[in-house]
Amino acid sequence: MQPTEELFRDDATLAECDATVLAVETDGGIVLDRTVFYPQGGGQAGDAGELLATDGRRVAIADTRKHPEHPGVVVHRAAEGADLSWLAPGTAVRAAIDVARRQAHRRFHSATHLLCALVPQPVDGCSITAGYARLDFHMTEPLDKDLLGAGLARLVAEARPVHTRWISEDELDANPQLVRSMSVQPPRGQGRVRLVEIEGLDLQPCGGTHVANTAEIGAVVVTKIEKKSAKTRRVVLGFADT
Repeated sequence: MQPTEELFRDDATLAECDATVLAVETDGGIVLDRTVFYPQGGGQAGDAGELLATDGRRVAIADTRKHPEHPGVVVHRAAEGADLSWLAPGTAVRAAIDVARRQAHRRFHSATHLLCALVPQPVDGCSITAGYARLDFHMTEPLDKDLLGAGLARLVAEARPVHTRWISEDELDANPQLVRSMSVQPPRGQGRVRLVEIEGLDLQPCGGTHVANTAEIGAVVVTKIEKKSAKTRRVVLGFADT
């Protein structure tokens, strides 16, 4: 099965695209030739949304995942009970994401990179959803909730540009310090790795969706700090306006 063209990798603001159905699997998974839907990975939840036909028929997409057997293939998971009878290989559709959900993912994901700049310790766990984000840091020292909250507010207000670029796998091997995560390693096998850079602050491999400027993150708050184990400190983030 051919790899899916992942349009979100280079432009996280794309909300929809025209696509062609390549396969409809028995478990309700739909494979397209191209997509704006981000598949769950790197701690970030998958996108939801819908597929629309020119005649008005539509299928709600509840989640997006990587294909378990075919690397590079994105599977759009239809909502339970959805009518897929009109979908077949060759069907033209409009793939449209839930923009509010994506925007929350973008804001939270970039906020976790700010956290990495404030807490220069390895990360051994991560979860980014539309309702909260959390990072688990491999460390023994306590963290101060108020200091972290103030630091995040300062970095958001600095309105630092956020860029993405690609490097070769050989370049990454020559710079292993770029990898902050102990639990999730950059995907290999395509010859290149995507970097996300917050200007003058943070640079690390990441395939997720991000804002273009830290000011777009808005007001985030540290809702909880937990000691998960002797060597793990968990930081949970929320939006101040929710």
